[in-house]
Amino acid sequence: MLESLVGWCLRKPWMVVIVTLALTAGGGYLTATRFAIDTDTAHLFSPSVPWRANEARLYKSFPELEDLIVAVIDAPTPERADAAADALRDALTGKPLISKVWRPDDNAFFRKNGLLFLSVEEIRRNMSSLIAQREILQPIAEDPSLRGLTRALTLGLEQVGTSERGLESYAKGLDQFSDAFDRVLASQPARVSWEKLLGGGEEPTPPSLGPSKEPRRILLIKPVIDFSSLEPGRDAVRLVRETASRLGLAQDKGISVRLTGQVPLADEEFATVAENTGLNVSATLGAVTLILWAALRSKRLIFAVLATIVAGLAMTSGLGILLIGRFNLISVAFAVLFIGLGVDFGIQFATRYREERHRNGDLRGSLLGATRGIGWSLTLAAVALLAGFFCFLPTEFRGVAELGLIAGFGMIIAYLATLTFLPALILLLNPKGEAEPVGVASLASVDHWIARHRRLVLLATAFVVIGGTPFLLNLSFDSNPMNLRDQTVESVATFLELSKNPQTAPNKIEALAPSLPAARELAEKLAALPEVDHVTTIDALIPADQDQKLPLVENARFQLRKVLEPARKPAPTEEETKKALTRAAKTIRKAGSARGAPPALVRFADSLDALVKASPETREAARIAALSDFERLMGDLRRALDVARVTPETLPADLRNDWISPNGEVRVEVTAKGDSNDRAVMTAFAEAVQTLAPDASGPPVIVAEAGKTVVRAFIQAGALAFAAIFVILAIALRRPLDVALTLGPLLLAGVMSLEAADLLGMSLNFANIIALPLMFGVGVAFHIYYVIAWRRGVADMLASSLTRAIFFSALTTGAAFGSLMLSSHPGTASMGQLLAISLFFTLLAAFVIVPAFLGPPRQEASQPEEAEEARAEQNAEPVHRSSDVLGSRS
Repeated sequence: MLESLVGWCLRKPWMVVIVTLALTAGGGYLTATRFAIDTDTAHLFSPSVPWRANEARLYKSFPELEDLIVAVIDAPTPERADAAADALRDALTGKPLISKVWRPDDNAFFRKNGLLFLSVEEIRRNMSSLIAQREILQPIAEDPSLRGLTRALTLGLEQVGTSERGLESYAKGLDQFSDAFDRVLASQPARVSWEKLLGGGEEPTPPSLGPSKEPRRILLIKPVIDFSSLEPGRDAVRLVRETASRLGLAQDKGISVRLTGQVPLADEEFATVAENTGLNVSATLGAVTLILWAALRSKRLIFAVLATIVAGLAMTSGLGILLIGRFNLISVAFAVLFIGLGVDFGIQFATRYREERHRNGDLRGSLLGATRGIGWSLTLAAVALLAGFFCFLPTEFRGVAELGLIAGFGMIIAYLATLTFLPALILLLNPKGEAEPVGVASLASVDHWIARHRRLVLLATAFVVIGGTPFLLNLSFDSNPMNLRDQTVESVATFLELSKNPQTAPNKIEALAPSLPAARELAEKLAALPEVDHVTTIDALIPADQDQKLPLVENARFQLRKVLEPARKPAPTEEETKKALTRAAKTIRKAGSARGAPPALVRFADSLDALVKASPETREAARIAALSDFERLMGDLRRALDVARVTPETLPADLRNDWISPNGEVRVEVTAKGDSNDRAVMTAFAEAVQTLAPDASGPPVIVAEAGKTVVRAFIQAGALAFAAIFVILAIALRRPLDVALTLGPLLLAGVMSLEAADLLGMSLNFANIIALPLMFGVGVAFHIYYVIAWRRGVADMLASSLTRAIFFSALTTGAAFGSLMLSSHPGTASMGQLLAISLFFTLLAAFVIVPAFLGPPRQEASQPEEAEEARAEQNAEPVHRSSDVLGSRS
């Protein structure tokens, strides 16, 4: 039947070529116009998986938790960080590519009621401190100028007197003003932090709610996503960066704006994968071409094989787009699978053609002879591979299921192209005849050694497999997608930095409760878990102990009334300002000349004298540096002291909606102790939370459950594939022993590959796990070729043209995959590493273990095709001459 098909193609070669090229053009057009990759690792799994359903439920109830850009803004002071965050928020609000932008720590509610979230003791202490400093604050509030500032500082000096401790604290405050004035005099930007000044010069610790006292702010941005793009959030991310740059939020101004979150992570993931892709592909194609030259020694044959691979790849890509629409991070590897197996089919056919051409010299007869000799093996390998790949379809691991679907159809396309387009193209190209034998006679001695030492080879194999069992059992699956990314990329590095602090850690677990009382009960239980750092609910927005706090605030508001609502004085003239500066400098210098006085006093007096001599513009810049934050602080203080009792009913709608969905579900946010990006921490954290909230979701749950789903899917698919291939081989080979001889070494190669991976410090992950089905496919094909040749009575297997074909096929596959190890993307590089390991052991099994398993060849043939081929083998010229592994040029 196969000879009839090839014979028909040889009679109508131009028709076959034209139809193939038309299908290739169609596949190429679909690929060029509709190719897209879904970079969301969550979409690698079926939405029916329970943890995926929980995730979908969470995002449906609280959509603002999904697809975010997180802008991390760092500045020298909290005030500058606030100003930068507010400027960026205001500039982005209303932009077409931005649906919402907000500061989670700076809602108007926090600005108004933030004081009530302090403890009773903190409020008492802070209010007492403010009241004690009202004599200094009032002059500045009444006269916000350098005159008012120097008057307040002179009054402060009088209050301190000769107290050593008081002078030390006073000097710390002066240093902040001296630093600012010196920078202004040097024409550099400067600003005094009044929050730090009133806090005694020490860095306060950040509160759990409201703006942090640390100089870092977080801005959350909900972009408009273009899912038709390879980088869906690229335009929105670019807009944020350009806006920040236009606002002057840059490192040279002391401010950094870094972007992380789901959107930048996904886009930079694709950018990293695509980095140097063109160079790698070109280098790989060059290496593959050189290897094909070494294998085939004919430009026309090489062109025919490469053209067949390219045509098949284009058709497979187009068919994949029609079948699934968007590729995912795993299914996109169909190209790697197709090239690896397509090259194998092409080299097997072309090498067999060369052998036939050397025998009889007739082009058409050689193509038909190659079909007769290799057709049955190719058919059986293609059917086995098709069944193996399709066994991934019923699994919950959608990434590999879609890969199996596309790769399965790709095997059909590769098989048909090898038996139709390739022989037709070879006929039209009409390569020269083969003057030399194709086999490698020098390897016959290796065959003989293996035959004499079968037991040694088998015992050594058993020793390696059994000895490596601890490594196999220790092999783990790393389901944390962050470990697949380049950790030097901004979005990843920023994410990892945030993960180390429980206050900013993005990897939180979200649980949904049906009501507020149920949420409170669940939060109490979760907070008691040792793996949990803290639990946040809507109750965190309701201040505790309001009955004790409100009277303290009311008293402070009364005591500070002249500071909050001052009687403003007219602005001073330039002469008045200079006189005030000179007078203050004289007074403070005198105090600084006393024995034991801090040097900061004289330094500040020198700064005031320098300002007197400076231009009016410099003095105005000094006023802004010293007092602009004071005016902001007074405004914040007015709002902070103007508070009323907070209840769930008085919460703003936007805050309430962050915690209670329209359908009444209440969100409970759980934060882990330690580094929340550490896989062990995440797994333990997720498992602990799920004991109390089995429907919880969030990155830690996804990481833990995804690993279980992947392992379960591969066990299921592996069992199905093994059973399916076993049945196919049993029907085709008709001898259970032959089936065992085909699959046994393959399993051993797989086991040794996994043992070696763990020995080398590798773990399985979402990227490199596709090496398993790929090497399974390559191994099945190689071993089927050997077993069928052995059944035909072929002796000296390593010296035959079959080994030459397998060697160069594997070498080509290795060159194609080896470049992956050079990728800057860690996931892609790990895939290349595991492929290289697997390929080594696959070849070891094919060249050494399989011959040892098979033993002496059988003399009978079990298929009509085999009988005919066996007769041809007997009449063929035997291979006795030595030749190098590259063969002879023809």
